[in-house]
Amino acid sequence: MKKAKRIGFTTSFPVEVIFAAGHIPVDLNNIFIEGNAAQHIRNAELKGFPRTLCAWIKGNFDAALAANLDEVVGIVQGDCSNGASLTSMLKEEGLPVWHFSFPQERDYTELDKEIAKLEEHFGVSRVQTLQAKRRLDSIRKKLAVLDGWTSQERLVSGKENHIWLVNSSDFWGDPDRFESELDAFLKQASRRQPIACKYRCAYLGVPPIYSDIYDRLRDLDADVVFNEVQRQFSMPPIGDDIVQQYLAYTYPYSVFERLEDIQTQLRERRVDLVFSYTQAFCHLQIDNILLKKHLDLPFLTLEGDQPEELDSRTLLRLESFFEVHG
Repeated sequence: MKKAKRIGFTTSFPVEVIFAAGHIPVDLNNIFIEGNAAQHIRNAELKGFPRTLCAWIKGNFDAALAANLDEVVGIVQGDCSNGASLTSMLKEEGLPVWHFSFPQERDYTELDKEIAKLEEHFGVSRVQTLQAKRRLDSIRKKLAVLDGWTSQERLVSGKENHIWLVNSSDFWGDPDRFESELDAFLKQASRRQPIACKYRCAYLGVPPIYSDIYDRLRDLDADVVFNEVQRQFSMPPIGDDIVQQYLAYTYPYSVFERLEDIQTQLRERRVDLVFSYTQAFCHLQIDNILLKKHLDLPFLTLEGDQPEELDSRTLLRLESFFEVHG
């Protein structure tokens, strides 16, 4: 029996292939932000990474080196514009690297070829990949219930929604444990009274580097009923075809694909206010211009840099936003 390898990756991609190969996927973003995030950044800067660079790139670099990984899959098209340089640095440190690219356009044939190359690299067939997908989809269906309990029944908070959905990128490397704990959480949540809030908010953009943004929103009698990118990690809507599944996944493609999904969800979830998070020094700040232009709801951009609590200036902007639109 071959040894299970720990395979790091830089953003959500067809993780079914890793599970089909009997390996353990590790989302570098999650182990960075859930560990000693500030120390990871300092370590990367000691290696020469500039201060004027996205903190997630620096954090992912050092987290990868500290995570006892056997290999890293770097997503070099459809994610951060610094992704290729990050994988070059990891390769220089001695980590084997494989590159995966989402097509520039939503092209079935091109994405099918890319997934097939990934399968060949890890020694699995499409049949095995689809078998792994069916296993993960059984969990994703439960995450869809959880998401509905955030936006409709209000049994799950926006923060809890964020935590569960963001971890569906790798299922903690252990789908059985993930599902068991999810089942226990859903059972507990089903006995709650609905969570009241005055303002129904949308959170757009990559997951926050701020540690307390959801708590501060609750302090202002608001809650997030739509976590855009985190929800995408759970692969809605679920289908049988893995290629079609990752074509429906909006994050790797243009802002216009994201907008189509966002506008639908804002209507269905009866959102009052929109918060769009951007990371300092990130190219997605440009996409944010178009999000603000095309969305008709009150819209506030929040920019984060370091892994920390919200600073006093950002808190004041939040409070002022609610005063104006309350």
